[in-house]
Amino acid sequence: MTEPKSENAASNQEPRPRILVCTPDSLGAQMAGPAIRALEIAKVLAQQNEVRLVSTQQADLSHPDFEVAFADDTSLRDHAEWSDAVVFQGHVMASHPWLADEQYVLVADIYDPMHLEVLEQTRYLTDEDRQHVSQLTTEVLNAQIERADFLLCASEKQRDFWLGQMAALGRINPLSYDADNTLRSLLAVAPFGIGDQTPVQRRHGIKGAVEGIAPTDKVVIWGGGIYNWFDPITLIRAVHQLSERHPDLRLFFLGVAHPNPNVPEMEMSVNARRVAVELDLLDRVVFFNEGWVPYDERADYLLDADLGVSTHFDHLETAFSFRTRILDYLWAGLPIVSTDHDTFATIVLSEQLGRVVPPEDVDALSTALEECLYSEMETARLRENVRRYAERMRWSNVLQPLVQFCSAPKPAADRGVRSVRAEQRNAMRIRIESLEQSTSWRITRPLRWVARRRSRTGA
Repeated sequence: MTEPKSENAASNQEPRPRILVCTPDSLGAQMAGPAIRALEIAKVLAQQNEVRLVSTQQADLSHPDFEVAFADDTSLRDHAEWSDAVVFQGHVMASHPWLADEQYVLVADIYDPMHLEVLEQTRYLTDEDRQHVSQLTTEVLNAQIERADFLLCASEKQRDFWLGQMAALGRINPLSYDADNTLRSLLAVAPFGIGDQTPVQRRHGIKGAVEGIAPTDKVVIWGGGIYNWFDPITLIRAVHQLSERHPDLRLFFLGVAHPNPNVPEMEMSVNARRVAVELDLLDRVVFFNEGWVPYDERADYLLDADLGVSTHFDHLETAFSFRTRILDYLWAGLPIVSTDHDTFATIVLSEQLGRVVPPEDVDALSTALEECLYSEMETARLRENVRRYAERMRWSNVLQPLVQFCSAPKPAADRGVRSVRAEQRNAMRIRIESLEQSTSWRITRPLRWVARRRSRTGA
């Protein structure tokens, strides 16, 4: 834990708003997207705010400009009491429901449509369990949307999606509309960004460092985890096809084991390795980094690559996703080959950053890789386009809507207005509490226990 320098500012200075940034992901040397985003949000906000960054999972890093800490339920309450606004992600409010109390100004970072993601992530579950997880995740997001004073999403397309959910939940109403008829003061676009500093390579992470990859090889990098909604199989087959013409081609998967211990290895990761073995590519043409590259060392790997790739299937999660790994490709100045139909596919095409191919098309993907890797003039042109576009995606630029809100945090215009759904849920809660306190409920408790036991034993 580190103490923020600005806490000791002279008393005659105007007090700066206090912002608590909270992530359910692990903060440390090795971090996945949610933790990275939380850290970068804290960095940007610390330029004008008093900031604390906490993880409800694990915190093993420090920063000179703000306090970083692990927070259990008790300490999270203390941090929230200190703050003027709480910026949170994921299941934080569901795990700590007291955050929904009206005394807190809440910013819900819903850049990840989790309820779409779990449709793919839970395919291995039974139908009943899968339905339960899906409904639970949707309810987690519904509760955030109903309560938040300000919300962030990752793209304009995603914003349209979230506006539909907000309308269904009653957040588009006369009060919120009259306060701002664009509703951007309630739901703003703040995509994943890239570092303001140019990446610097301190050592080679891949070329000449990984056995089987020479300094002169052409390296295609898969810059993140292998999850069930991605399609590494088509990529491996395309690389296999292209490597027969270009024996210097290498594919490097940057991360396999997720830094959050609660995230298991996924089926697609196992399948990718199986296909690499079947095609006799493993540790010869296709390489898997078994760990997870530390956040501060990722430039050593990215700058050893010649091309960044992102391949996925054509389904609902794809349509509203914002592939954060592509931001690292932009940061490192890499041309990009991507599957069509997600937000970044449109950007890659319109800004001429690389190639976009149809889903699950081995031949088209092989051709795109070849065009971007083995034409010096085309590679140089794409790299220049990437460099120019990347400037727009600096964290200090993309987070401006949040910076503006946190300069003077305030409750939403429709704070306190309950939707019909919320009224019904509150009425049900009151009825249940009343029932549980009744004499008849207490008297019949032994009978209910016997009935449950008989049900479990099948008697």
